[in-house]
Amino acid sequence: MTNLAIAAEGLRKSYPGKDGDKVVLDGIDLAVPEGTIFSLLGPNGAGKTTTVQILSTLARADGGEVRVAGYDLAREPDDVRGAIGVTGQYSAVDKLLTGEENLLLMADLHHLSRKNGKRKTAELLERFDLVEAARKPASTYSGGMQRRLDLAMTLVGDPGVIFLDEPTTGLDPRSRRTMWGIVRELVAGGVTIFLTTQYLEEADQLADHIALLDHGRLIAEGTADELKRLIPGGHLSLRFTDETALAAALGALGTGFVDPSDDDRLTLHVPSDGGVAALRDLLSRLDAAGAEPADLAVHTPDLDDVFLTLTGRQDQKQEATR
Repeated sequence: MTNLAIAAEGLRKSYPGKDGDKVVLDGIDLAVPEGTIFSLLGPNGAGKTTTVQILSTLARADGGEVRVAGYDLAREPDDVRGAIGVTGQYSAVDKLLTGEENLLLMADLHHLSRKNGKRKTAELLERFDLVEAARKPASTYSGGMQRRLDLAMTLVGDPGVIFLDEPTTGLDPRSRRTMWGIVRELVAGGVTIFLTTQYLEEADQLADHIALLDHGRLIAEGTADELKRLIPGGHLSLRFTDETALAAALGALGTGFVDPSDDDRLTLHVPSDGGVAALRDLLSRLDAAGAEPADLAVHTPDLDDVFLTLTGRQDQKQEATR
């Protein structure tokens, strides 16, 4: 049985408002296996940051049972804090200090000896490619360097679970991909990552499991591919070597269309969710008709389509109940 780094049942949180309590989390369940990347997506105000704040002991839940790194969140918050690291939306780097001084300060806060603190600092500066800038003020660092230093500071305490709340916001594409590489290395070493992000490509690239949060509820969960299959728009592109084979394929399948923008008009587009069963059935029918494609490509909606479609449905439901 897979051990869970984070397990939550019925997590609830409300804040008082002028028109009564505003429900931010409406009984959500989470199960995050150790050594994986879990990504929580959702529109602004959906409750993502509140979820991170609760799971990292920075806010108190109104209800629900939660365990983080094996510890009960309500009864053992100090143990939870000792097992986790948090990199928030806004950098915790002290820009008046050098990169080295920031790391040494974190080592002091974690009660490392001077010798171990210096050793850990040297290791992290090397690991995050900050050796040359180690003794320069952090105010002189680029955005990508500051985020790398921020994450390095999180790792001083060797956390088993790390919460990354929109860690690459504002970074250029190169810096973002550098951070992705670092995250993958951490997970390969056994660390569990709980990621919130506004960049859906980031979740698609990194996450083993994705949950979509909207209006305080989880409205969809699964791998990136599973989520993409939840909405229409998927299709297969079958390229044939001649018109005879294409016509035979169209007759065997009974559906599909040739894109008029194709120069040679030899590519057949067939609606499909891209699933294994559907693909196996299609290939079997083509084989029986003697219409073997020269090339086949699966096209599914991307996470942007999933996000916009599913959160749009939730908005429509909200309007219908008013």
